Amino acid sequence: MYITDKWEGTEFFKIEKFKYLEFFVGNAKQVMHYYRSAFGFEPYAYCGPETGINTHVSYVMKNRKVFFIFTSPLSSKHIASEWIKNHGDGVRDVAFSVKDVEKCFDSAEERGAIINEVPKTLNDIDGKYAFASIKTYGDVIHSFIDDSEYNGFWAPKFKKLNLPEIKSKDSHLVLVDHVVGNVNWDEMDKWKDYYEKIFGFSTFVRFDEGDISTQYSALKSVVLRSKNWKIKLPINEPAEGLKKSQIEEYLEFNEGAGVQHIALLTDDIIKSISTLKSNGVEFLDIPVTYYDDLQKRVGIIDEDINKLKELNILVDKD
Repeated sequence: MYITDKWEGTEFFKIEKFKYLEFFVGNAKQVMHYYRSAFGFEPYAYCGPETGINTHVSYVMKNRKVFFIFTSPLSSKHIASEWIKNHGDGVRDVAFSVKDVEKCFDSAEERGAIINEVPKTLNDIDGKYAFASIKTYGDVIHSFIDDSEYNGFWAPKFKKLNLPEIKSKDSHLVLVDHVVGNVNWDEMDKWKDYYEKIFGFSTFVRFDEGDISTQYSALKSVVLRSKNWKIKLPINEPAEGLKKSQIEEYLEFNEGAGVQHIALLTDDIIKSISTLKSNGVEFLDIPVTYYDDLQKRVGIIDEDINKLKELNILVDKD
């Protein structure tokens, strides 16, 4: 266990924002179409055999400041083949935008980061594209990306993804707010310490089983953030309950730790949920009794409670 008081809140290197999330999936083309029709993402970039890449295909999709990459292997030797065999479709890479990849990587390695890929710079007629990556919980990695000197489309060996236009409503999604990881029993603090030591992230809120529990299920959670608040990374672990917790179920189905969910910021949640539901996105049902004394619990709110009830939107307030 690290002694992290001297690390926490120290900005060893500047992380600007989430750059992208890359998913390893069995059928990238199919997933791309789903996110386009259901979530309103726009086709952005592509790499594959047509661009000189024979090991995999990747589709980059964009929704305002959200970038998702869907990658499928074309070879059994590609890392995604074994990854999908073990975990199914899921998030492989939570990538950060940085200014100096080598400096960031060296700084992280110096304090004990688990190395995945050493810094590399790709050069073509459009400029320089630098990247490196380190490991985190499960088989998830964090890439450091610096494309500030690259004027091409997305990255070398990518081309613009041109698809026939489809009619779609604005889903009002803005950016990735936070990315949640589930880890094994008694490993939450281990990974909290890792992020504090390697990145200098701060722990700004912590929940134990008394804070997040039902009659049958419980979990523990800690939330880490970058100095500029652009990166927020909650980490969950199971806690004792009468039945298996949702975290235990995740670990069982995923065969280990991994990204549990991605939270997307919206500038109008009523319009977002209405649009997504009309596009066929499924949401969890909320008991209607939740809304009976809502204002008594959280105070006066501006939104129409009947509309919140209709759309199954949860409410909290500071």
